[in-house]
Parts: sequence; C-alpha cells; structure tokens
Amino acid sequence: MRVSRHFALAAGGTGGHMVPAHALAAELMRRGHRVALVTDERGARIPGLFDGVQTHIIPAGRLGGGPREWLQAFRDIRAGTAMAGRLYDTFEPSAVIGFGGYPALPALRAAFKRRIPTVIHEQNAVLGRVNRLVAGRVDAIATAYPDVQRLKPRFDGKTVLVGNPVRDVVREIREQPFPDLGPDSIFRVLVTGGSQGASILSDVVPDGLALLPQGFRRRLQVTQQCRPEDIEAVRSKYKVLGIPADLGTYFTDLPERLAWSHLVIARAGASTIADISVAGRPAILIPLPSAADDHQTANARELAQVGGARAIRQENFTPQELAKQMQKLALDPKALINAARRAHSVGRPNAAEELADLVERIGPDPIVEPIPVEKLELRPLKGAFA
Repeated sequence: MRVSRHFALAAGGTGGHMVPAHALAAELMRRGHRVALVTDERGARIPGLFDGVQTHIIPAGRLGGGPREWLQAFRDIRAGTAMAGRLYDTFEPSAVIGFGGYPALPALRAAFKRRIPTVIHEQNAVLGRVNRLVAGRVDAIATAYPDVQRLKPRFDGKTVLVGNPVRDVVREIREQPFPDLGPDSIFRVLVTGGSQGASILSDVVPDGLALLPQGFRRRLQVTQQCRPEDIEAVRSKYKVLGIPADLGTYFTDLPERLAWSHLVIARAGASTIADISVAGRPAILIPLPSAADDHQTANARELAQVGGARAIRQENFTPQELAKQMQKLALDPKALINAARRAHSVGRPNAAEELADLVERIGPDPIVEPIPVEKLELRPLKGAFA
C-alpha cells in the first residue's frame, strides 16, 4: 500500500529548469502521487515534457530593465501569485517545489502565504536569482553540486546535495558499454546548444571538423542542433565537406542519440552536464559567457577537473582550437574511453529519487485516502535531452 499526495512543481523558461522538474514529476507519479506544473508560456512550449501532468500557465515578471519594466514585472508577479494561490486552494499540495526561472517566484510566494511547505532545487553551480530571493524562507534547498556559489553558509542546515534529476532513458545509458570504437569505425559526434540552440556552435564546429585529418574526417557522423536561422548554412557546409550530418532545431530523442555518441560538443547548461555525466560521455564544453553570474563556467568545472571534459572559453573557441582538442581526444581511443569513465564517475543517477525522498519528508500527512499502488493508472513521461 502507498499513499497519494499532491505536489506542485514550479519551473519555467528553459530546459535547464524544466527537465529536472519533469524527471521529479515522473518519479513522484511512479510513487502514486499527483503532480501539477506551474510554468510560463516558454516552458509549456518545450516538447516532450510533462505528458499526463496538469499544467497551469501563469504570468511571470522578468526582473530587468528600467522602472517601467519593474512596474510591469511586479504586476505580473502579483497576478501570478494570485493564480497560483487559487490553484493551491483546490489542488491542496503537500509541498511546492521551485526549480528556478521566473514562474517559480509567484508560485513560491503563494505557498508562503498559505504556509505550504516549500523546497527549491538549484540546478547550477551558482545559486540563481529567484532561488536567492526565496532561500531564506523555504524549508529545504536541494543542490546539484557539492559547492554552490552565492549560497549563504547560514543555509547549510537545510541544504541537501541530490544532484540534477535526469530522465530514465539517460540513466539507462549509464549501464550500457561505451560505443565500439575501432580504427575504421564511424565516429559519432553530438553537438547541442541546449534548448535554445547556439549560433557559435553552428559557426565554429563545421569549420573545425574541416581541419581534421582527412582519414579521420571520413569517419565522422554528426548530429547537430541548430537555430532555425542557421540550419541551412550549416547543412551546406557539411555537404561540401562530405560529412553525414543530421540537423534539427530540437531533438526529442536526444537521449538515444547521446547513447551512441562518442563525443559531445555542447554548452555547459545544467541539464546537459547532468546527462553527459550520468551517461558517461566525454565532452568539449563551451560555456555561455552571458549566462547569469557566469554559472555555465562554474557548471563545467567539476567535469573538467576530473578529466571528463575539456572546457573552452567562447572567446577562445575557434575552428583551430576545436580541431586541436578533438585530435587530443578523438584520435586516441584510450584517452577517449578514459575521459568517458571520468565523466561517468561524477554522474549522480539517483538524483530524482533523492529529491523525491526530500519532498516527501518535507510535506505533511497525506491529504487523500490510501490507494493500492497496483491500481494506480500512471502514464509514462517522454524525455527530451536539452
């Protein structure tokens, strides 16, 4: 016998916030709980996430710009708080879990007003803006890294390291052997800029691959995520080079593509790092320099320090530098497999379960009647690598 509780998850904006929330939702639903998602329009548009979960879109004020923008942001936050409050009055969550992003702020404010237990999860190695605003009021703080910058020492007593939840399909890769890599076998490269894409990868990666030795270049097979405005130019470059390339603006099956990839070239977003490390894939990382508080550089540090990835600052990311780093890794199978093992060593595959354990401990007694697990009608959630 298991008991069912209600949990509200609040996240928005990008895959970095939405994917961990999606993974937690899947785990909570497996345990027989009901889940509601509070997000914004951008978060709701990300495909392949939260199937079977009731979704509520609220206004989420962006804290930037000048006085006029601030006034509109405060209005949106107030309206979003009221909408989230009406949801809680009917849904009656045992706890509200915030994953960062602007929709999390009004959702958590509504929980504070109703004295509903709260948890925040920080995906990055730097505490995000919304999480900094609410850290002092929440009941627990879950982190993805052992060292999180801008997290005050006075919160140590309620901080728990859980890792970054990933989808089940990514965890399955962890148990699989590294793809075969013989001297004449196909060498598969996965290039992704996160859920928003990255033009710098479209500009540099094809030109960098063009500088590789011809014999190795003939073995390459590329999967690359591109922005819509870049895709045709990238396609033309690969056609001239004679490199087979599967291009798209978004791949809902990226975990499967990750499974057979030998090398990942990517931004250093939180979900990307989590997927790479849990799966155990070597990587070349190019942190986004405009990321708030330079958090992508901090995200890449752990993986780079153990030897699972090579991090290149964007100003140094040239075709020549990419070709040099690829030859150091890709032309030496032993070095590549060693990097894969080192990436694997810092993966935290049980993050979703540990975060679910935490929110179950935080929440009060169940609000609905006990129901047998075998009678629960749970719908599986489809994953998306971002």
